[in-house]
Amino acid sequence: MSGEQPSEEVAPGSATTGSGRAAGRIVVVTGGARGIGRAIVDRFAAEGATVVIGDLTDPGPVGAGLDVAGHREWVPLDVTDEISVLEFAQSVAAGHGGVDVLVNNAGIMDTRSIADETVADWDLTMAVNLRGPFLMAKHLVPLMDGRDDPAIVNIGSIEGLGANTLHSSYAASKAGVHGLTRALAVELGPAGIRCNAVAPGWIDTELNRGYVDKHPNREQAVADLAALHPVGRIGDAADVAATVLWLADPDAGFVTGQVVTVDGGRMSRLSIPASLSDD
Repeated sequence: MSGEQPSEEVAPGSATTGSGRAAGRIVVVTGGARGIGRAIVDRFAAEGATVVIGDLTDPGPVGAGLDVAGHREWVPLDVTDEISVLEFAQSVAAGHGGVDVLVNNAGIMDTRSIADETVADWDLTMAVNLRGPFLMAKHLVPLMDGRDDPAIVNIGSIEGLGANTLHSSYAASKAGVHGLTRALAVELGPAGIRCNAVAPGWIDTELNRGYVDKHPNREQAVADLAALHPVGRIGDAADVAATVLWLADPDAGFVTGQVVTVDGGRMSRLSIPASLSDD
């Protein structure tokens, strides 16, 4: 990744510092080009942070047409490659001097039977979903030294708590993220660094929308998904972003080592056969 220049764009009228819950904070978000990651980027920027997007994919005009108080930029990053992570850390250190918040969001998911999963398939999922957060913490934690209430927020999944069929590598990797979260909280706590995870449920992202769009009766599929959730709807990426913002905020200063489930109550609802349901 060396030799590539980061792109920077600031929305008209925005500034590198401003008002908001994250004003003046330097926030790194991996996988921030789209989906949940992009929502996290947008929320922190709206709250006045300077957000560095680490992603292989160019997020496009990161500040265009948005009313934000903060600043966003993209630095190319491959979370599976330690050299790329080192160069990313050096770029952030040179440009901003340190990091207040690290959000490990980059992740991949494939749907395969255990018989069809190859060693290469398995290793790639583990490299992105689990090695990535490890490498990012290893090389960005030194940039948190001396910062005010630094925090790491990892994006896990309800599939780190339960599992869907054909998701063995994904579920295993996300359970690993939850374990890594607890271990980092214990190890880094004495240095003043908190570490928590968010476990999203079904979130309305482009990826999940693709699954729904394949259904012959899309409206029925959406209704059935909503019915799984006690709150009566599927999640929005902004729901996850709001939780990440809170976990990174000093208001959550006594919260560490936790996996916060953001799933509209889905994991709390016990299943029951339709024939016995009172609904």
